[in-house]
Amino acid sequence: MEAGEIAGLVAAGAFLMLVIVLAVPILRLRHTVDAATRALNDLTDRAGPILGNVNTTVDNVNTALGQVHTTLDGVNLQLARIDTMTGHAQQVTANVANLSTVVTSATANPLVKAAAFTYGLRRAAAKRRAADDEAEVRATIKAERKARRRGAAR
Repeated sequence: MEAGEIAGLVAAGAFLMLVIVLAVPILRLRHTVDAATRALNDLTDRAGPILGNVNTTVDNVNTALGQVHTTLDGVNLQLARIDTMTGHAQQVTANVANLSTVVTSATANPLVKAAAFTYGLRRAAAKRRAADDEAEVRATIKAERKARRRGAAR
């Protein structure tokens, strides 16, 4: 055996040792990849029904939102009707206020005149009574003076 052959055998032995040393981690890596593949398959099997349930839930939510939208459209329609009724009530209120102003102005002027006339009558009657009372008092005083003069002249 020559030195080249021995070197070849040593190199082959070293290569064999390298293959054996690398085979163990590669086998372990294979087990890890297999476990990861099983976990992914298991996750896929479990995620399928969950995603189906999510799709059903989203469809139900979309249906509910459609119903809410329809309801809101109905509410908006009713609010528009109420708005119209409120506008009509506002017009009626304005008309009643205008009518009240007209009636007040139509009745207030004669009432003011009647009140002023009544006040004038009361005042004139009071002055007349005061004048009558004053005339009576003057006549009484004059009569007393005359009576005193007659009594003093005798």
